[in-house]
Amino acid sequence: MDLRCPGRRWWRVVGLAVFLACAGCAKGATLVHESASGGVVTYPYKEDRGGPMFSGFRKDALGIMANKCPSGYAIVREGETRGYSMVSATTEGTGDVTTHRRWGLQFRCKAG
Repeated sequence: MDLRCPGRRWWRVVGLAVFLACAGCAKGATLVHESASGGVVTYPYKEDRGGPMFSGFRKDALGIMANKCPSGYAIVREGETRGYSMVSATTEGTGDVTTHRRWGLQFRCKAG
């Protein structure tokens, strides 16, 4: 006889589904730090799809920098920044871990 509460398992499944639905709406290019003279923009990329230089979000990140700096900008530093991992449930009860990587561009506005 199984004495576990079936309702509790159902709520776990519902909670996981809501979490995955929200996590699936991953942010594209985002201005994560802003100052009067520049900032930091990050965007997601996948290594198996050309890496950060060929990500479709790189163009969006460059656009954010151009909007922030109408007189132009200089990229001071770029590299991988903190991403996130998530576990997706499978029908067998195990989980697959998916890692979402992000690339960061630190930039400085040119004097206009």
